[in-house]
Amino acid sequence: MSENDSYLSLLSDIIAKQAVILGPDIAILKARNVASIVVDDKGNVTELKGDPQTALQNLVDQYVELSGLIVKSALSQIFEKYPTIKKLD
Repeated sequence: MSENDSYLSLLSDIIAKQAVILGPDIAILKARNVASIVVDDKGNVTELKGDPQTALQNLVDQYVELSGLIVKSALSQIFEKYPTIKKLD
């Protein structure tokens, strides 16, 4: 397997894992925000443009950014149950 094929496989695996967590629509939508990869409707990365390591970092950043928002939202709902406890910033 070539290095490019390894990256295509790794990126596709990351999207598949996030599809289980976030749902396929959101996982694919976030992956398509990465300009250097082409993602098909099944979540497979079919093309990689530019530096593969940068593409990998950008894909991971997309999911971290989203997860951060999910965590923040979930925490705010939990904190509402405890009005006497100071919310985190």
